[in-house]
Amino acid sequence: MAIYDTLGTTYGRSRQPDPRIAAQIHAALGDAADVINVGAGTGSYEPPQTVLAAEPSQVMIAQRPPGAAPAVCAVAEHLPVRDNAADAVLALLTIHHWTDLAAGIAELRRVARRRIVILTWDQQIFRDQFWLVREYLASAAAFDDTRALPMDRLAGLLGGARQEPVPVPHDCTDGFAATYWRRPHAYLDPQVRSGISLLAQTGEAALAPGLAALAEDLTTGSWHTHHADLLTRDTIDVGYRLLIADI
Repeated sequence: MAIYDTLGTTYGRSRQPDPRIAAQIHAALGDAADVINVGAGTGSYEPPQTVLAAEPSQVMIAQRPPGAAPAVCAVAEHLPVRDNAADAVLALLTIHHWTDLAAGIAELRRVARRRIVILTWDQQIFRDQFWLVREYLASAAAFDDTRALPMDRLAGLLGGARQEPVPVPHDCTDGFAATYWRRPHAYLDPQVRSGISLLAQTGEAALAPGLAALAEDLTTGSWHTHHADLLTRDTIDVGYRLLIADI
């Protein structure tokens, strides 16, 4: 996960948890008395009952706030904790970075006593519904195709899971890929892009033509004309999903 020693430098500023998404994640945990957060990053969305965070990037760990749960430098595929270590295990927008999905999911199942909660996205919905990748950044969509995980495969590895759509508010405070769906100018900001792994890993050269087209459409007003329906919406579903598996 050396990639996050570079990508993660701005996460403490650009990836602030959104309270509405946090409420949905925390509700999915149910009455879990203790939680382990895997691929924890800077600690976004960790509930107060978190007892341990596992994160492979020291850069990310260094940005965890004072008072956060203790963190260990570890990958999902090899968690340094005993079997049945916590009521619930979280894995939020992280599984697409794992080198061995099956091994990582097996570790979550080993460690969780009762429940696993994963936040990820359905790539087909994301491609079809999110205007940025559909109309401007085909290269980013193609990159996501290489790392996105089919929902049925993921549910199968979990031994079955129910899905909950996670709508993205128009004023979402967490700067992940689709956060700025109603604030398109944000995607022209290099600092915003640096906090979105999809865009940072696709690379500026590949993004440049699409970003230039977006800038032109914003200048002429054609983006606002074409997407006038979005400007009256409070939330959007572009494929983000919680998968909740009971052990």
